[in-house]
Order: sequence, then C-alpha cells, then structure tokens
Amino acid sequence: MVSRILVGMNSCGMAAGAQETLAAIRKGLASRGLEIPVKVVGCSGNCYREPFVEVMTGSMRTGYGDMTHDRVERLLDEHIVGGKEVEEWVVRRSCTDREEGFDRDGYFSKQVKIVLENSGTIDPESIDDYLAADGYKALEKALKMAPEEIINEIDHSGLRGRGGAGFPTGMKWKLTRNVKAEKKFIICNGDEGDPGAFMDRNVLEGDPHKVIEGMIIGAYAVGSDEGYVYCRAEYPLAIKRLLKALVQARERGFLGHDILSSGFSFDIHVKEGAGAFVCGEETALIHSIEGKRGMPRPRPPYPSVKGLFGASTMINNVETWANVAWIIRNGAAGYAAFGMGKSKGTKVFALAGKVKRGGNVEVPMGMPLKEILYDIAGGSRSGKDIKAVQMGGPSGGCIPSRLFDTPVTYEHMTQTGAIVGSGGMVVMDTDTCMVDVAKFFQDFTVKESCGKCTFCRLGTKRMLELLIRISGPDGTEADIDALAALGDEVKAGSLCGLGQTAPNPALTTLRYFKDEYLAHVREKRCPSNVCKPLMRYVITDRCIGCTACARACPVKAISGTVKQRHSIDQTICIKCGSCIGACRFGAVDITGLNGGDVDA
Repeated sequence: MVSRILVGMNSCGMAAGAQETLAAIRKGLASRGLEIPVKVVGCSGNCYREPFVEVMTGSMRTGYGDMTHDRVERLLDEHIVGGKEVEEWVVRRSCTDREEGFDRDGYFSKQVKIVLENSGTIDPESIDDYLAADGYKALEKALKMAPEEIINEIDHSGLRGRGGAGFPTGMKWKLTRNVKAEKKFIICNGDEGDPGAFMDRNVLEGDPHKVIEGMIIGAYAVGSDEGYVYCRAEYPLAIKRLLKALVQARERGFLGHDILSSGFSFDIHVKEGAGAFVCGEETALIHSIEGKRGMPRPRPPYPSVKGLFGASTMINNVETWANVAWIIRNGAAGYAAFGMGKSKGTKVFALAGKVKRGGNVEVPMGMPLKEILYDIAGGSRSGKDIKAVQMGGPSGGCIPSRLFDTPVTYEHMTQTGAIVGSGGMVVMDTDTCMVDVAKFFQDFTVKESCGKCTFCRLGTKRMLELLIRISGPDGTEADIDALAALGDEVKAGSLCGLGQTAPNPALTTLRYFKDEYLAHVREKRCPSNVCKPLMRYVITDRCIGCTACARACPVKAISGTVKQRHSIDQTICIKCGSCIGACRFGAVDITGLNGGDVDA
C-alpha cells in the first residue's frame, strides 16, 4: 500500500518541469479517487534526473528519474494502482528496515549524507517534518552544555570552513568567544557566486532549518544575540523558504527571547545581496550588510574583534553551519571518523560542466577525484575522456586528468595549484580549450573586481588582454611569459582573496597545458577548435558539389556550382560550423591559420 509520494521541488526540479509533474500527480490521484499524501521535498542531489519522484510503500522507497508530466499516468496506473514498479524508470530503491537497495547509476552508493541528510526527504517548508527528523534536538542538547564544551566539540570534530579557505571552525569560534564585547554578531555567508556552484542554494532550499539550528548553537557558544543570513537575491526560492523557516522557528520557541526557557535569546535577519562575487569575502560582505559598497578592508583587525557595525562578528558559510547540528547530536568522534588527515567529515560538491551526472554529491573528504568524477558522476556527458576539472571556481584552478588520483583534501588540492573552495567542480572533456577556459574565468574576475586594489583592478584586466591575444592571430611566446609573471604579481599585490586567487585558472592551465598555449602562438591553431580567430573552414576535394553547405551557411560565404567543388570566402565566414553539420561527405575541414589540420 503506497503511503505517500515525494516530489523534488528545488529550483533544479522546477526548471525541469516538476511543477507540472506535481500538478499531474495530484490531478491523477483525484480522478482515481485516491487519497494518498503528496509531499513537496527538496533535491535529492541527482539534478540530472529531475523531475525526481519517489513512491513510499511501507519501508520501501522507490525513486523515479526524468518523471515528466507525460509519464505520470503510467506511473499511477502501474505502480500506485497496480502495485508494480515501472522498472525501466527506477533510478534507486532503498529499504528503511533492512539492507536492501538499488542504485542504477551508482550515484548514491558512495555518498555519505550529513549536510544533505534531509534533502529530498522532508518538506523544507514544514518545521514538523524537520522535528520528525530529529531537528532541533541538537539545540536542546547544546543549551544544556557549557559554551566551551560546544566549542571543544566542534574543534575536536575537525570541521573546517566550507566556504573556501578551510580555516578550522572550532578555532574561529574560540577566538570569537574569547573576545570581551557587549555585542556580538554571527553571520551565515550564502553569497555563492562561483560559476558552476549551487551547493548552498540546494541546502537553503531543501533544509533551511538545519542552517538555522546550526546558527543558534553557534550564537549560544560565542555569546551572540543577533545574526544575519546574507543570501544573494538571485536565489528567490531559498530566501522564501528561509524566511518561512525563521517564522516557524520563532513560533515554536527556537528563536527569539528566552529560547526553550534557557535564558538565552537570539534572532536572525535575512539580508539579500545584489550578486557581487567580491561580497563572498567576509569584510566586503560586512560592508554590504551595513549598507556600504561591498569592498574588502585590510585585516587585522579581524571580524572576530571588529566586524559588523564595529562589533565582534563570526562568519561561517551555509555548509559549515549545516554541519553543526549533526556534530552536536552525534558527537565529534562520529564526524571525525570520516575524512583524511586534517580534512575531516564530508564535503558537498556541485558537479557541472560537461559531466554526465550533474548535481550535488556529498562524499567523505579524501575521496580521489577520479572516484568522484567517474564512479559517481559517470564521466563526461560526451563519452570522451575528461581532460580537466576546475576546482574552486574563479579562485581555484584546473586539475589535469593525470592528477585525478589526488585525494580531495585541503592540503592536496592546494598542492595542485587549485583549492577545494566552496565545492564547485566544472568538468571539461577533450573538446575543451584550456586557453579559452582561462579566458572565461579571467573575464569573470575582471568584471567582479571591486577595483580597490591596483593589481586586481588593472592586473586582471591586463591578464585578460594577454589571453585574448594568445587566443588570436597576434599572440606570441612573450605574451605567455608576461601572463605568468603578471599572474604572480597580481597574487602578491592584491588585498583580498578575489585578487589573490584570480590568476589561478590562468596559472594552472599554463602549468599543466602549456603545449596548448604554444600551439596557439607558434602554430596559430587551437587544438580544440574553440578559438575562432585561429580557425579556417576549408572545403576539400571530397566535395561533390551538392550545395548543402551553401544552403546552410547563414552569411552566404560559400559559393560554387552544382557538382563542382565549392569554396569559402574567409573574409565573410563567421566560423559557425553550419557547413560541417550540413555536409554528409565530410568535405569540410578545419585548419589553423598557418594551415594544417586541427584536431577534431
């Protein structure tokens, strides 16, 4: 007997049509006279399978992927009414009372869910669902502990900041606790600005009470009575669910005055950011909350001494806060049992780019990159080898495939020239031009620089200009040397993390893929057929004169008579590739500016 149906309704699900699926399920149940509860839940992490629907039957949980609205009738007839699963649509199957499961893609089997333990299971807009999943029990436990005990527990767990730098969380809490101040603030940094990163969004959309509970515990530990969640305005669903969760928490006595009759009072405000990447840096974020332009300031003094409105302030990001309740509830040793070396616990990663299975995964720290990218993510979407992965967004770097045995820890990633960062993984296959990748991220940091530092404001711009030259006909080896030298100077001369890490994509691609840079400047060709200024489309003697290419060309750059070899006017050609797509005889080739085939 089916007990309930769960429909994933985070932004990823809605974008794939989950709202239409939900409506079709409710309509279909009503037409059949069935009163089966249909529950809205967050994302289970497998965004590539959205819309995702799970059917609960006793202790059995059956998950269906790609459940678009047109599939609903068959699901209702065969599984809900007939009691037989639609086997070819089943993505996973789990049983709550015995060791039995099925994971078609292998996406879930190697994951360990701590931050994401409730995502895809509970209704993010229901505090009762959160309470049924042991929500706020950690807070009840914490309020009976001394603040120092809580901080020691966080310290012994080995939890480090999940926002990028990996600073020990327990140490940060201890520093803030030891500051003698009448007023202290705590802040949740939800300004997730990395291209390809969506971990914090999914957590706030799928389990907002988890973040709130962590913040309340942290506030009690350091002696704060007021907090802020700084969330980018581009996350409207996250903000909506967060605001609703705050109201519910106040109504139940978990926020506000005299929380759970403990004598401790604390409340949280939400501040919407305008989408400036630099506001991910803590001092720029503080300025933004204060109503000022988001620009970093020199440290010391650190925010723990002088932060928001001049008061002692402690900042952690969304994922860091989301770990706190689990640690208090299950103990530091339980958390520290996962991970490797000084990198303890689990980490949520967002898989994006040319990846087969995109979404959020949570794995123990120390898992090799290859295991994440191939065993869990399934390799590239094209089926070609993965060439590199960008770790840490614009602040990170590109790690080549030959280093995919590297364990994902803070220390190991730093040795590669990249960083763990907030958790974005942008996957690139062999069709990717690494010069173009460096140019993309350099363009992003140029636009996001606040302009305060000369090296960041002008240095990143000059680096972008060099990359544009290298990817065009005028690039020289001297440009490559200048790019490397300027990158080191920008890192050394910038004030905040944006400028200090902005050269990383260029420097790591130079370190691991210099042969591609040299091909661009020496041979005037892009090995991956991406940099259009270095490409020439030519029609070979395989042409039979069918005129298909000429008819497909949007700018009429191709001429010739029927049954005769055609030609392309290079002064008109926009290198769109329409001719290649139209030719059935493989008669159109791509060469570099100096001639010679370019790798297809």
